[in-house]
Amino acid sequence: MPFDAAGLPAGVYPKAAVVTSPFYDWRSGFYFGINGGGGFARKCWELVTDAFADLPGSEGCHNPSGDTLGGQVGYRWRSANWVFGVEGQGNWANFSGSNISLLFAPDSNRTRVDAFGLITGQIGYAWNNILLYVKGGAAVTRDSYHAVSGATGLVLASASETRWGGTVGAGLEFGFAPNWSLGVEYNHLFTGTRNVNFTDPTGAFFQTETINQGVDLALARLNYRFGEWGAPVTGRY
Repeated sequence: MPFDAAGLPAGVYPKAAVVTSPFYDWRSGFYFGINGGGGFARKCWELVTDAFADLPGSEGCHNPSGDTLGGQVGYRWRSANWVFGVEGQGNWANFSGSNISLLFAPDSNRTRVDAFGLITGQIGYAWNNILLYVKGGAAVTRDSYHAVSGATGLVLASASETRWGGTVGAGLEFGFAPNWSLGVEYNHLFTGTRNVNFTDPTGAFFQTETINQGVDLALARLNYRFGEWGAPVTGRY
């Protein structure tokens, strides 16, 4: 039987190697991670009453903005290409801003969002190592307020509150190793309208303001994932 230069029988050729695409396993399990990014709020103040019997009215609006850093922990489970999850998230924030009062110019109104938290459910669809999801649930913010003298720069009155509401959002996550994923996420927080009581530096009543708020967040996220019941993930990716 004649042989070719490769030592194979003439007319017989080696089979081409079968190349398989990598597969990321979004298996059920716990995960935790960190996140960071930025956000802004929308704050409008309206005077209800004050210690000086001034007439009520709108004081104007401003958009506190800034940076945020925090963490998240959650659990996901998969059914075919669908991925479901629950998650808790807590963040420090520094969203600050101000405007000149429309009623008491040149005095100004200042707002800072100091922190926020989210408790959400998720539903997503996975294509290999790409996960697209939507989320929704409860939100809470910690806010502080200051009425500032335009003449001296001193704080005339201040207040703080913890405000509960709801949130909706969406995200895109990319699995780059068996246990690791990177993602980006957007959330909008609906925290409604509240009456907030201000006190002066002595603790005496100063004014009541009706303040509404909405918050928008853009975050980058890094997650480390365990297998079901905390076992490390060992599948291919």
